[in-house]
Amino acid sequence: MSHHTPPSPVKKGKELILDITTAAFEGKGLGKVGEYAVFVKNTAPGDKVRVRIIRKRKNYAEGVLLELLDPSPVRITPKCRHAGTCGGCTWQHIPYEMELAYKSEHVKDHFQRIGGFRDISTEPVIGAPEPFYYRNKMEYTFGDRRWLTDEEVQSGREIADRDFALGLHVPGRYDRILNLEECHLQDPVSFRILDAVREYALANNIPPYNTHRHEGFLRNLIIRNAEHTGDLMVNLVTSGENDEIMQPFSRWLLERFPEITTVIHTINDTRSPSSEGRYQKVLYGPGYIREYLGPYHFRIDPNTFFQTNTHQAKALYDVVLGALDKVPVLYDLYCGVGTLSVYLSGMATRVVGLEVHAGAVGKARENAAENGVAHAVFEQGDMKDIFNDELVRRHGRPDVIVTDPPRAGMHESVIRQIINILPEKIIYVSCNSSTQARDVALLSEHYRLERIQPVDMFPRTYHIESVAVLSRIDT
Repeated sequence: MSHHTPPSPVKKGKELILDITTAAFEGKGLGKVGEYAVFVKNTAPGDKVRVRIIRKRKNYAEGVLLELLDPSPVRITPKCRHAGTCGGCTWQHIPYEMELAYKSEHVKDHFQRIGGFRDISTEPVIGAPEPFYYRNKMEYTFGDRRWLTDEEVQSGREIADRDFALGLHVPGRYDRILNLEECHLQDPVSFRILDAVREYALANNIPPYNTHRHEGFLRNLIIRNAEHTGDLMVNLVTSGENDEIMQPFSRWLLERFPEITTVIHTINDTRSPSSEGRYQKVLYGPGYIREYLGPYHFRIDPNTFFQTNTHQAKALYDVVLGALDKVPVLYDLYCGVGTLSVYLSGMATRVVGLEVHAGAVGKARENAAENGVAHAVFEQGDMKDIFNDELVRRHGRPDVIVTDPPRAGMHESVIRQIINILPEKIIYVSCNSSTQARDVALLSEHYRLERIQPVDMFPRTYHIESVAVLSRIDT
């Protein structure tokens, strides 16, 4: 007797009417055709929508929103005209309180479904006091292929500036740039600078870079600002050196925006799309900005990684700090430039930071020295290779391990080594609760999950950080 899989109720390209019932991960709305799940971007629970199926899998499909037939009562008007197109924000069309509730559910769902934790409760999400204007860094891209809106395409009119754009990549299209006419993610001065840079480039015929042909001059505009010091960095990335263009450009910007404290010219003359470039020239100011997190100060160079939401970074770090007692030895795995190592340094006699990127380790040592934290040491290498018995012999067995791995989570050998060491406490900071839940489950034979605290670092997007506090089960 043969078993046939029931035919899927939807076909690629087919249009259908759908009721959106819940908010799914990655900010998509979820509707069902029988038991079959259909995910649709830019929808809200309670919407009745007409969608076209664009991708079909065995257990689910993805649809694109064609028409909002009956809007959900929870819907609000997005603050930004680009919401839904640009991909920078996913959830501007629902109230912030609802967004926080959905994020909390997603973390809880991951721990139940992936981690296998049955009766789990998460602490209420620590939301941002201001869900807009919170980013301390924005990276914009120049392009000579501007993304045209549906209205522009349908109008049939000749578009004057279609060969110049400055804004963000359209999701899924590395070669198409959405020309931003507003953006509410960074301090409002940031968008005014973007607007002025575009105006100057157009007025002076400075060509944008074309990725296919490796031609043109202007590649990226990066703006970084410090909340507590008021420092403001403008970094222009170009395909080559040209003082005749850059010197007047820089002077013009400083006249228009006296609040700019440093101007950087980054040269990326390679085909690589990286905005880090090959080298930098400082056109004005010290070439870096300074920022505070609590009592500690940090120097941020053009390519330094720093948490993108200063206010919420402190909130996140305070959660970790609050879960600690004073101990002899604390390890900080995946420590980056050592901001958390420095922030927690008052809670341990010795702090050991481990990080794969050599540049970040150099910065971490500088940050510790600048803040007078002499009892922090940093080691460079791949976590699965350097986090071994020999390292523990040299630095002492950790009483607490703080870990903040990349999205993919921790390598199995790192988890095995943690179990081998058995510190009293583990504090696991994550930007991806699905891999966090998987890793915590692997530790659960030896550790009790005390609490999960989500922290919203990226309002109006689907991203959510969470802190899991684990204590050793003494057998």
